[in-house]
Amino acid sequence: MYDLIIIGAGPAGITAAVYAARQRMDLLVITKDIGGQAAISGDVENYTGYQFITGPDLAGKFEEHLRNYKIGLKENEEVLELKKRGEVVWVRTQRQEYEGRTAIIASGKKSRELNVPGEREFKNRGLSYCATCDAPLFTGKAVAVIGGGNSALDTSIQLIKIAKRIYIVNISSQLGGDEILRETVKHNEKVTVFNNAQVTEITGDKMVKAVKIKQEGKEQTLAVEGVFVEIGLVPNTNFAPDVEKNQRGEIKINSANETNIPGIFAAGDVTDVPEKQIIIAAGEGSKASLNVFKYLAQHNLKLAK
Repeated sequence: MYDLIIIGAGPAGITAAVYAARQRMDLLVITKDIGGQAAISGDVENYTGYQFITGPDLAGKFEEHLRNYKIGLKENEEVLELKKRGEVVWVRTQRQEYEGRTAIIASGKKSRELNVPGEREFKNRGLSYCATCDAPLFTGKAVAVIGGGNSALDTSIQLIKIAKRIYIVNISSQLGGDEILRETVKHNEKVTVFNNAQVTEITGDKMVKAVKIKQEGKEQTLAVEGVFVEIGLVPNTNFAPDVEKNQRGEIKINSANETNIPGIFAAGDVTDVPEKQIIIAAGEGSKASLNVFKYLAQHNLKLAK
């Protein structure tokens, strides 16, 4: 019986774990990977204390901090179900079952899919959801970036250094995201932006060869060898059906990171906190952990250590 089970090891989950370890909680972290979205982010210039650091490097710093403590860690393990049974939080993964007095859901988000013909067929065959992971594979090639927000702009900026040509396919009437990113993209001769456009199909043979788009009623084909899908993220919450969510599938929390189920807390991008930023997720993780400690004390649930 753990004092706390943390699901996810991105900025929110890792920070929650560090705070819990410092409170001498007996805790377990269950995660598919370490670093979350931070690990696949590009250049980070707005995390306090680092004027510039790459996403993978920042995630590495988080992991190093985590491993400084004696924390139970189950890596490469996916949570399939979370339930509250009486006073016990029950968690089932593909490997085994765990029990805790409390839980923090910090499972983050995953990439939203296009749901167009060819997407599944060409996944990892020219189609990617992670520029930080795969951009170097497209050196000197023409690529398409699908999306118009900060993620799409960040991906495009990474690709400017590598690709021969970048086509941005944006469903909105103009690019969104931060102005400094928009200006960098719009004034680069490698980049062509298609606003009011959407992808209708991804084609190729063994690998991606083209993207078909429709712009204001007109269809055309862009010859590309790579496609980067950057149209947003969806919360990883399927394993927690009893936890209340908003219309976007994000977990509803109050200012103490409490969900509608006593003893189950949530933090980071998986929640309905408005802004999705690394530094905000980390802060929410610390807040959730501190409120778990208060919850255990208020309910006279003796800490295991």
